[in-house]
Amino acid sequence: MKKNTRDAILETAGRLFFTQGYHATGLNQIVKESEAPKGSLYYYFQGGKEELALECIQRIGSDVASMFWDKLNDYENAAEGLPVLMTELAEEMEKKDFENFMPFSFWAAVETSCVSTPLRQACTDVFHSWQKVLADKLESDGVERENAEALGMMLITMMEGTLIVATTTKDVSPLLTAAKYVPDLIKQHSRR
Repeated sequence: MKKNTRDAILETAGRLFFTQGYHATGLNQIVKESEAPKGSLYYYFQGGKEELALECIQRIGSDVASMFWDKLNDYENAAEGLPVLMTELAEEMEKKDFENFMPFSFWAAVETSCVSTPLRQACTDVFHSWQKVLADKLESDGVERENAEALGMMLITMMEGTLIVATTTKDVSPLLTAAKYVPDLIKQHSRR
């Protein structure tokens, strides 16, 4: 099935923003690689690059939140599911030889938060949505809500941080090391 022009632009922009960064991605490149007719980018995204980035951030945030939820629900608890997710991310990084892989916190949060308030807020909303997914699962696993929210944010920052170090060093050991500590960390906060 052929994608519509708007979806092709969004998919291409998301891939380019994710792999080469916001500042390094030009609108002409997005139009060319999406094979969209000239003028269609501004037809669908009157706000230009910022509006396009905003929608990409929201889409990636939603996709990752769904992936977290699906993976966590495949396991009895977060202490089992989260290390599997982290290990799978490490395997994907190695499989791609660290090419075309950039942690969300690097390309979106760091690179765009100083560009505009709406992009910074979108990134903030993404991190909070991921925190909520983890906190909801942790709470269902027996962690008190306040602790679940704090632990959820700490786990997000740990994953994002280790993804940045792993990408920079082209070595997945930081991510795999963090994955080993996640179960004990969660169990320390559980009432069960």
